[in-house]
Amino acid sequence: MSIYENIAFALRIHEKLSKTDIYNRVKESLVKTVLWEEVKNNLDKLGVKLSGGQQQRVGIARSLAVEPDIWFLDEPFSALDPLIRKEMQDEFLRLQASLHKTIMFVTHDFDEALRLADRIAIMKDGIIEQLDTPDNIVLNPATEYVKKFTEDVPREKVLKIESIMDKYDQSLAGNNTVSKDAIIETVAESILESKENLTVIDVNNDNKPIGILQPKKVITVLFGK
Repeated sequence: MSIYENIAFALRIHEKLSKTDIYNRVKESLVKTVLWEEVKNNLDKLGVKLSGGQQQRVGIARSLAVEPDIWFLDEPFSALDPLIRKEMQDEFLRLQASLHKTIMFVTHDFDEALRLADRIAIMKDGIIEQLDTPDNIVLNPATEYVKKFTEDVPREKVLKIESIMDKYDQSLAGNNTVSKDAIIETVAESILESKENLTVIDVNNDNKPIGILQPKKVITVLFGK
């Protein structure tokens, strides 16, 4: 099918829309996936003649065109090469931030799950072994099966400051601050060079202090020492 027919397919099957409404929904979906400017003059072009990344965006546009309340994606990036896969993960995060939809994303790639998810369900033989935040799954695996998923994960690339901070205590607060949402890897050098505790702040709430971070605890969490 052409780019246009591909995206319009579900609209014609599931909804009674006029040609104008279908066209507008197709255009809107292509705009959301940043494809409109690239293909607006070639909507009759066959999808198989697009690049791998463009084909994936068309598929995403098709699923968005029906305006789902829950967006279900079953291994959408599994067939892509690593570079395009990374680009599509970035695109997914952009869409997630702008659409504010509930998304169920199926993947066998644990690193992908850690990067994209707010919550992860790890399953074995159809049974959920653990349903938790990425941070807590890495720090506190519930079963041996889950532990195998996490044992080779570089913690500094996954864990946020919020997951290892202590409760806020003004008497222990230092002068330097760090965001609760910062990934440890991005601030590790300044933390480990600090001679005092750091005050953890919520940058989305007027930099309100919400916790204390002890440099020694970062070493313990990352290296077990």
